[in-house]
Amino acid sequence: MRSVRAHPHIARHLLLACESFGHRLPASSVLHALDAGVRTAGLPASDLCALTQHDGSHDTNVREVLDALDFDARMRSAHAIILGATALQEDTLAGSFAFEIATRGRQSGVPAYAVAAHNALSSFDARILDLQKIVLARNAPALSVAGELLARLA
Repeated sequence: MRSVRAHPHIARHLLLACESFGHRLPASSVLHALDAGVRTAGLPASDLCALTQHDGSHDTNVREVLDALDFDARMRSAHAIILGATALQEDTLAGSFAFEIATRGRQSGVPAYAVAAHNALSSFDARILDLQKIVLARNAPALSVAGELLARLA
């Protein structure tokens, strides 16, 4: 799923790039909850980027998926990235959307923030990824609050 609502005339739009938070919160629901919070904070609607395993396997090439979504151009046009991941933990970061997005953001000078249902990263790991802030949220209302908080920081 790809939903593009870029606002080239407004400099402060955010790029929300999210995975599903399990079966009860698919990526589209995570994105819409975060975006509701962003808009509550007074920012325009975000560019929504659903990160899904296209074939249902865990062997998806993350770089290919991001390239197919024109992620780099979308990221460079955004004020900041908010990435959503079910879990952030050091032993599963390699090859993950979270790792690749944080790396691309750092290399491009676009600040990245994260929302996760579970965070097991040390402060050192978060600093290495250059994540400005990690907020925990496990349901739609908490995701909306997280979106509002991070929009105010971005």
